[in-house]
Amino acid sequence: MATPPRWSWPEVGAMRPPPGRPKASRTPSSGGGEAYEAASLGPGVFPPASRHVVIASYLLIAGALLLVLWRDLLPGLLFVCLGFLGTRRLARLFDGALPTRFQGAGSSWPRAIAAALVMLAPIGLLVLAFAEAREFVLNAPEQYQELLDYIARTILELRLKLPAEVAVYLPEGSAEVQRMIATYLRAQAGALALTGRAWLGGLLFAYVGLIVGALAGVARASALQGPLALELQQRVRLFGEAFRQIVAAQFWIAAFNTLLTAAFLLVLLPLWGLRLPYEPALITLTFVAGLVPIVGNLLCNAVLTLVGLSVSPIAAAACLIFLIVIHKAEYVINAKVVGSRTHMAVWELLAVMFVAEAVFGPAGLVAAPLFYAYLKKELQAKRLV
Repeated sequence: MATPPRWSWPEVGAMRPPPGRPKASRTPSSGGGEAYEAASLGPGVFPPASRHVVIASYLLIAGALLLVLWRDLLPGLLFVCLGFLGTRRLARLFDGALPTRFQGAGSSWPRAIAAALVMLAPIGLLVLAFAEAREFVLNAPEQYQELLDYIARTILELRLKLPAEVAVYLPEGSAEVQRMIATYLRAQAGALALTGRAWLGGLLFAYVGLIVGALAGVARASALQGPLALELQQRVRLFGEAFRQIVAAQFWIAAFNTLLTAAFLLVLLPLWGLRLPYEPALITLTFVAGLVPIVGNLLCNAVLTLVGLSVSPIAAAACLIFLIVIHKAEYVINAKVVGSRTHMAVWELLAVMFVAEAVFGPAGLVAAPLFYAYLKKELQAKRLV
């Protein structure tokens, strides 16, 4: 019995009949319209999708994405995509590296090994994290609550922290702005404290999404698929391309930033006799915030500079110079990895992110680059932009 072809994002959406089978013919119906003669296509072959089927596929995908934002399912969606792409990529690598008897289109060994690695890797990382930094992993919300309080105190004491020749240039009304910012930060710290260890539940939910994505990556598509299924596969294919170009590229950029920030905080500053408080929290924040384009970088810059200012003006100046250098390098990487593929200008990305954050909150801020890139791909596929 022939093995049905494997499905991957770059391959779906092709709706041509298999070679050797007749194309669908159209004949006028009794009502004056056109009707497909599906019977001429053979068993298991469906006619091309009608306009109503295409519209239905768009509505289903749009409804699913809105549901993700409405019910706070974004981490699960991101990890589903990550598990799918990771499994497929590892399966292709293993297909060429394994012995010949385990290779071939009909062999399930490469896909099984890839899925197992994708599902087990987070458990290994979590075990390593608990072994090396158990207190930080369990008390992460409390760590960030203390960090926000610390930044709030630094802002209130800004005039005292700055050198006298610089502090005199602060406007008199800045004290009220400082109090407003400090009050906001302390309110966020209080909200963060209420979460307690509930964020571990979010990690569990993301891990379930990773398992779903890995299992979808090894699943084989059914040989019998109707027009709606093919149209939905086309939507998923474009969404997968957007994810690979935006989120995957941003992941590597965030990892690059985090590596350099860790080297700066743990190696360079101690060589100069300077140490910043909350180093683990700052390194983790650099990675998490770095997953959000532009806005995440601004957040990391502000936090790291303020924490450096709490130590000394020299530490703040060192942090600021380091951040300028590292983000100039990041702009080059971002332009090559993301900008050239997605054709998104900075102004439109910022506009979409702020609108999405106003409507959906922090989840909208994170999802905006991905969803907007997918929208542009759909419009480009129809040659509308």
